[in-house]
Amino acid sequence: STDDAVAVEQAFAHLVSLGHQKVGALLGPEDHVPSRRKLDALMAAAKGSPDVTCDVERASFSMEGARPAATRLAERGVTGILCASDVLALGAVRAVRRLGKRVPQDISIVGYDDSAIMTCTDPPLTTVRQPIEAMGQSVVDLLVQQMEGVGVPPEELFFEPELVVRGSTAPAPKG
Repeated sequence: STDDAVAVEQAFAHLVSLGHQKVGALLGPEDHVPSRRKLDALMAAAKGSPDVTCDVERASFSMEGARPAATRLAERGVTGILCASDVLALGAVRAVRRLGKRVPQDISIVGYDDSAIMTCTDPPLTTVRQPIEAMGQSVVDLLVQQMEGVGVPPEELFFEPELVVRGSTAPAPKG
């Protein structure tokens, strides 16, 4: 798995460094383990930034599901939104635009996955890149070890994500 705590720390720190003091999270359903991990990480990061408030909405992993949740965050004054997937982030961009606001001038949005087309979106999406190749290679290595009769550790392996900054984040609006 990608280390969700590190991913949220990177995205949250990026938004805070841009001056965002009201950060929202657009997460998947409550029973989605990675979304629970991201929420725990967000709460931990927020404790280290007492002048930043956090707000959370949940949605199904679709652009259509993201729109009402992102609309609620925007209407409550959030200026930076962390999304649990790139699909949610694209839905958030649409929601912000339907409210007559601009990304990133009014609301910054960060996705999660770094899907191949995120450089082609408008604006190009700032996102957390999962190390898919390293994760895939580890799965193959573990399968080969199992086939050779070598014991495989039962613990989950966590991989370091990378924040990729593009055009969907900017300094927080003044006032």
